[in-house]
Amino acid sequence: MMHALNLVCAVAISVLAVRAQDLLTDIAKIQRYWGQISPYADNPEDHFGVRFVGLPDGCQIESVQTLQRHAQRFPTGSIDDGENDQRFSIKLSNLTSSSNSTGSFAGPLSFLNTYRYPIVDTGLLTGIGATTELASGVSFWNRYGRTLYNATVGQIAYNSSFPDGTDRAPVVLRTTGFFGSSFPIVPNPTFANVTKPYKVVIIPEGGTENNSLASYDSCFNVNDATTGVLGDLDLFTYLPKYLTAATARLQKHAPEGLTLTVNDTYAMQSICAYEHGYLGMSDFCELFTADEWAGFENTLDVEYYYDYAFGNPTGRAQGLGYLQELLAGLNRTLISSSSSSVNSTLDGDATTFPTNQPFYADFSHDDIIISVLTAMSLDYIRDPPSLTQFPPNPHRHFILSHLTPFGARLITETIGCSLSDPAPVEKSRVSYTPGQYGYNASNATHKFVRMRLNHRILPLNTIRGGACGNYISGRVDGMCALGDFMRSQQNNTVMANYNYSCFGNYTITDPTSGKDFDGAIFQ
Repeated sequence: MMHALNLVCAVAISVLAVRAQDLLTDIAKIQRYWGQISPYADNPEDHFGVRFVGLPDGCQIESVQTLQRHAQRFPTGSIDDGENDQRFSIKLSNLTSSSNSTGSFAGPLSFLNTYRYPIVDTGLLTGIGATTELASGVSFWNRYGRTLYNATVGQIAYNSSFPDGTDRAPVVLRTTGFFGSSFPIVPNPTFANVTKPYKVVIIPEGGTENNSLASYDSCFNVNDATTGVLGDLDLFTYLPKYLTAATARLQKHAPEGLTLTVNDTYAMQSICAYEHGYLGMSDFCELFTADEWAGFENTLDVEYYYDYAFGNPTGRAQGLGYLQELLAGLNRTLISSSSSSVNSTLDGDATTFPTNQPFYADFSHDDIIISVLTAMSLDYIRDPPSLTQFPPNPHRHFILSHLTPFGARLITETIGCSLSDPAPVEKSRVSYTPGQYGYNASNATHKFVRMRLNHRILPLNTIRGGACGNYISGRVDGMCALGDFMRSQQNNTVMANYNYSCFGNYTITDPTSGKDFDGAIFQ
């Protein structure tokens, strides 16, 4: 009996030792599990399954539309974001004044004995976020500016003048706000009276106006107490499935009188990500295993899939407005009337919605990018994250750290080619000049669309309906003939069913069922 007891103790000690060794402490790996609050990183070369990533001979990028979300920010006040983090910080601060508490934090939690929560729930850009934005602009110029504007040798940035010294027309940029008010002593959200080679069109956010870059404002059911939070409800249902063991493990290092819950340990993971995005470091980051971090990311994937993608009846409607603007940009046409979140007053005016720019830049939010891909019927991401599986499948397609990290960018390239079916090129290529690989604008009469998400090519052959091909037939390099791409989107308005999805009087009877609505609802 004693021998058996010793064996059990030895096994228990061994398990505890393995668990200690399993704690993930490499921040470079940890931060890839933070979903939409991960720092920006280019996706791996063939992340979305497109292996032929080079630009074909006789082809060149002729115009670019980019939809970019903001970079690292402070938390918001939503329940699963800043509110839960703040609640935990208050719980910690109240501990010192509680007569029921004895002892102190120990071991890996000893830092909490002198900890002060440094975060404010403003949603504004952090200093690290500002540097991410700057790096994004530099990257955009290096990848597109030199060829779009035929830059001279050594030209490291956009020049608002032509080579002969005459002024270019100001580039129009659209946003819901420009750099926020994090840094000026006197906030200047309109960005007025600033010398710049561009014109900023700020579309108001926060009311009920039409705004494709904040489409939840005018789609009222997004703010419904049930419909608007399907993913949030699923998120909190998933927490016990992956954090129960971690909570019990950390409870052993807490003082008497403090009972940790899975919401508390979830807050620790969230605070880790936000403190890193603000301070560049956090003591909370080394408390969890790789599987527990994978569970954290899965909660965020679940939230976004069921709030903004195919899992929500407003998913398509939320992305429809920008998709219509994207198509108008490809066609170089104005939009004079709206059946979605499009602001037709702005989009019907060439001064605020120009049709002749080499590039278009819109600054928005992470959820809008997800909804645009949903409205497009890009079925590659119609891969619901599991509401029960732990650890989650690491090969699932819907992983936010690859889709919408801080600073995420969805880029649509218009490509001109001399041939109707140019041979795909497997290896990536650098275009040092517009004519690098035999491109000549005078004979590049065949136009194609290619889309990149965080620089890696999206598989347009997974757009439902097959207009851009499929896995068996069609191009293997992510390019889709412009006419075919337009044809692939001819039913997007019908499929979104905007009016009923956004304003209809319907009830979700089982909000945590994991139902896939295909992004819309019909009466």
